[in-house]
Amino acid sequence: MTGQIDTLRRRYPGAVTFTFGDGPELCAELIALVRTGKKVASCGSLAQYQTTEPMPQPGRRDIALHWDGTPALVIETVQIVQCRFCDVTEAMALAEGEDDSLEGWRDGHRRYFERNGGFSWEMMVLWEKFVLVENLGNTA
Repeated sequence: MTGQIDTLRRRYPGAVTFTFGDGPELCAELIALVRTGKKVASCGSLAQYQTTEPMPQPGRRDIALHWDGTPALVIETVQIVQCRFCDVTEAMALAEGEDDSLEGWRDGHRRYFERNGGFSWEMMVLWEKFVLVENLGNTA
């Protein structure tokens, strides 16, 4: 596993590894959505990026991992938007591919943020649009 990640880091200098979601089922679901092209964006708490994860950067390619730590895919960030949770637009929400409405997105993400450090309608979020660069084809 480490060898494969090292090889990918040589292929994509500066790449950061990360997992989608907060558990194995959600992680697998989100990877599947990226692979089908339905998910082309992601959203996280800005506070999370300021304390535990490197900020996405336009042009940087990053390695998404399965929950078990094996590489799943490589994405390239193309756009970053920082805004309040309440200001996420329907177009932004739908680009995440997880829901078919802004209301559904808000409900699911509110619950996610409540599980992971807290939620406020006024909280700052970082929305990231990306493109799939490489589907590593393995499933976990």
